[in-house]
Amino acid sequence: MTLDQLHIGASAVITAVGGDGALRCRLLDMGLIPRTRVTLQKVAPMGDPMELRIHGYELTLRVEEAQKIEVEGELK
Repeated sequence: MTLDQLHIGASAVITAVGGDGALRCRLLDMGLIPRTRVTLQKVAPMGDPMELRIHGYELTLRVEEAQKIEVEGELK
């Protein structure tokens, strides 16, 4: 599944980061790297963007970008 499919409060582990060129590099630079645990904290009222907890900080990400990140092991 992809990161945008997580439920609020759920955690998962990143398995792959997609995207092309600069977008992929930017996602990796923000700490979205394979084998990293992420937790979905909240989603904006209109559904975009979403706030994630990763590496001890909050990261806001657009749903379009979250669709490029594969995760597994949704845990509540």
